[in-house]
Amino acid sequence: MTNLPWEERPSGSHEVMWRYSANPVIPRNLLPDSNSIFNSAVVPFRDGFAGVFRCDDTNRRMALHVGFSKDGITWNIKPEKLQLEGDYAYDPRVTFIEDRYWVTWCNGYHGPTIGIAWTTDFETFHQMENAFLPYNRNGVLFPRKIGGKFAMLSRPSDTGHTAFGDIFYSETPDMEFWGHHRHVMAPAPFEVSAWQCMKIGAGPVPIETPEGWLLFYHGVLRSCNGYVYSFGSALLDLDRPWEVLARSGPYLISPQQPYECMGDVPNVCFPCAALHDPATGRVAVYYGCADTVTGLAFGYIPEIVEWTKKTSLL
Repeated sequence: MTNLPWEERPSGSHEVMWRYSANPVIPRNLLPDSNSIFNSAVVPFRDGFAGVFRCDDTNRRMALHVGFSKDGITWNIKPEKLQLEGDYAYDPRVTFIEDRYWVTWCNGYHGPTIGIAWTTDFETFHQMENAFLPYNRNGVLFPRKIGGKFAMLSRPSDTGHTAFGDIFYSETPDMEFWGHHRHVMAPAPFEVSAWQCMKIGAGPVPIETPEGWLLFYHGVLRSCNGYVYSFGSALLDLDRPWEVLARSGPYLISPQQPYECMGDVPNVCFPCAALHDPATGRVAVYYGCADTVTGLAFGYIPEIVEWTKKTSLL
């Protein structure tokens, strides 16, 4: 991928992942009536990139919008929201499988659940049945079939700001009837890795590597000052992704910059999309900052894989 958004590691830095120097890459007010744009998903598309963006308006209604970019940095987001069946829509992910782009999101249907739709052109979207009963969030598809089945990670939840959360694996032959549910990961003990001790959830679409599926995931600390969202990494078995091979003890990115610490929901770094170039090992991760704007962080997949193994809790 020759046009992957990229910035080299800053001189003297030893960080495994580093932030884009011009963050936030997408401001909160890119649309005339947007209060915030964050927790969004992007993929390579034609000669550039396409994305599905969470845009909360100034009524604070949650909706999804389509956007396009030539370089992954400067985005043209359509002001018209996607017309989807559901009370609300937020936190999308997008992946290309076989011949179409699949979108998952948190869909409002008597509480939060996982909505699914597909498109070939980011103009017309075909909505499927919801994947699960309420309550569920963070539905993330794998980018190819596993054992001949479509596969998804998700996090069962409740009606509110869930104070618990494990990652589960499910599969389907047809993107309609989901089953064969398997437990993947639980929060870590506070004494072992506090940043991920309350709840965890899958982030961007997993990236296939020779060492396993590289999964960026968010973790939440319940601090004396409220919830703190950071993200780390894990390696899942290629054929049995519910088996965790390694899981980082330290975080990769945590709220430290002003745009991550101050906003509608302070102290949040929430990854939803990753662009990667297998030839160079580069990866660019888009993440929501303080539920207000979108940030971008960079790294090298081989380095992240080795760091995940070296720092693993397992």
